[in-house]
Amino acid sequence: MVIVRRLFHHIWDREPELFHHICDREPEFQSDEDAINQLEVLLTHIGSSPILLILDDVWSGSEFRLEKFKFDIPKFNILVTSRTTLPEYSFTYDLKPLNDEDAMTLLHHFASLQDGSSHIPDDVIKKIVRGRGGFPLALKVNGKSLYKKIVRGCGGFPLALEVIGRLLRENPVEAWCSIAENGSNSHYIFNSNSDLLDCLRKSLEFSDHEVIFKECFMDLGSFPEDQRIPVAALIDMWAELHKLDEVGNNAIHNLNKIATRNLANPVRKRKDAGEINKYYNEDYVTQHDLLRELAIFESCQGPERQRQRLIMDISGNTLPSWCTEQDQQPINARLLSISTDESLLSTCCNIQAPKVEVLVLNFQTKNYSFPNFVDKMDNLKVLIITNYGFFPTELRNFQLLKSLPNLKTIRLEKLSIPSLCKAPVLLKTLKKISLFRCNIGQAFGNCTIQVSDALPNLTEINIDYCNDLVELPAMLCDVILLKKLIITNCCQLSSLPKGIGKLVNLEVLSLRSCTDSSELPESIKSLNKLRLLDISDCLSITHLPKEIGASSSSSSLTPRLKRDVFLSFCGKDTRHNFTDHLFTALKGNFIEVFRDKEGLKQGTFIDSGLTKAIKESKIAIVVLSKNYAFSRWCLKELAQIVACIKETGIKVIPVFYHLDPSNVGRQNGTFASAFAKHKRDSKVKSEGYKSGKML
Repeated sequence: MVIVRRLFHHIWDREPELFHHICDREPEFQSDEDAINQLEVLLTHIGSSPILLILDDVWSGSEFRLEKFKFDIPKFNILVTSRTTLPEYSFTYDLKPLNDEDAMTLLHHFASLQDGSSHIPDDVIKKIVRGRGGFPLALKVNGKSLYKKIVRGCGGFPLALEVIGRLLRENPVEAWCSIAENGSNSHYIFNSNSDLLDCLRKSLEFSDHEVIFKECFMDLGSFPEDQRIPVAALIDMWAELHKLDEVGNNAIHNLNKIATRNLANPVRKRKDAGEINKYYNEDYVTQHDLLRELAIFESCQGPERQRQRLIMDISGNTLPSWCTEQDQQPINARLLSISTDESLLSTCCNIQAPKVEVLVLNFQTKNYSFPNFVDKMDNLKVLIITNYGFFPTELRNFQLLKSLPNLKTIRLEKLSIPSLCKAPVLLKTLKKISLFRCNIGQAFGNCTIQVSDALPNLTEINIDYCNDLVELPAMLCDVILLKKLIITNCCQLSSLPKGIGKLVNLEVLSLRSCTDSSELPESIKSLNKLRLLDISDCLSITHLPKEIGASSSSSSLTPRLKRDVFLSFCGKDTRHNFTDHLFTALKGNFIEVFRDKEGLKQGTFIDSGLTKAIKESKIAIVVLSKNYAFSRWCLKELAQIVACIKETGIKVIPVFYHLDPSNVGRQNGTFASAFAKHKRDSKVKSEGYKSGKML
């Protein structure tokens, strides 16, 4: 076994005396099993001293080999480092990038002068200042410390800091300013030293049947630096680029695979239990700057016009020469991403993109116009436009979209939407439109044609955080092919149109967190195909129309479970230790958890809010500890959980914390003492006894 052979060789060179009682020369191994056995003998011989075996850079798929190193030796532990998540291990620590202070210390170390000193003499500093250079650890140029540029460019990656630090050390001090400026560009880091690029590329080594994960990773470079990437946008993109399902199941799977390689960080703000509609509007992905640059670097291989993925970051009107040529040749890309500032003119970019299926436009400006070449993108299917400024941007020349014969999906964020059905803007192939943080008060106003004529094939509408939406236009009830109407976090929406019953094909209706909505129209009971109604957190809705869903094709509307886990525990025993750690671990894995706050358990009767929380949870984890049964509140809480086993189908997972399970099942030990104390309260005794038996 190579690992053991290297380990023995390392020990033999540094501490050969450890082998004196075992052998007189470096051992040879007959087989892997023999190597493991000899290693165990050696470690056992070391004696009572603590031993930490570090296995560095372990790859996914080789975990079975690690099991062989689990020796039954006192004070013996194993530390495994890996680029990927290894779920087989009970304790995992995610190593974060270095903070600025530690990154600075490491950079200082590698940037030391040839004599070993990291101190730059005053006369050298003065010389650099006169030449507009600067010592990156101390000087400021244009108001920004150069070292901050380096640290930011390296992103806390130790290897990147080493590469730049050694460049500084190997060059004259006068050249440091230029290196520092370029050091904030990750392309410069990749091109100046292949070690970092080779190291990061190892994380992109997928098998042939997993190559789609690398493709999805490179797609993440389509979004601006230091910005959250909406999961919903990725689902729309990948449905066309990689033929993934439109619901998002495959997209989430791919994101999780990318995350296990630590190439991105998916963040789920909410995990819904709805069986039909997966809600991803509030979920996003973050990515380290250096990894984003890696995605772009990998996408930029080959001539621009031949790339399958073309990512352009344009500042001002400075464009690549190839896209300003008079005799413009078409590009081959299927994905085109353009990030611009407010000075780019819509007429200055001349691109022929007949094969582009997904167009991503990112900008920060008060007004925005589509580039003129958009109307010639005959194969465009998905359009994603995002304004990263503070206020909604007015979207101009929207009429260019009328000439796109295959456009299926539009996603707009932080824009002021013009009329979507004003002649002659007809989007006859459009199936899905998503509006996030937009001003849409005029989107369906001033219509000169019927919405059903402008959007005849529309099947899904998503509206989220559009605060100027007060009433949903009645004309939307004529879009009879509509299957999903999802309106969330629109706090001023007061009502749905009375004619919503005309949407005979509607399957999903969500009004989640529309806090001003006070009632549902009576016609909603005519929605025979409706299988999911989400009115969670609609605080003003107090009752539903009678017979709602009675004629539905399914037996009943899907119940809305708002969270995954309800934690029941005795605060005295576990609040600040086990339960706290459990709660943190669950939340860290994007599992929605309800945990009662300190001080709420004061009354005799269970709080109605807790009862509601139990009924809205899929799983109850009951942490049974020595004082659990002494708490009347805990027993009543447990009784409610047991009642919900039949009522809502809640699953119960008991955890015995420093408690013999037989104490609960047989009602002896501390549980017997607790029930003896409660004997005068027959209700508590009865409920607690039955609940304990159920567990």
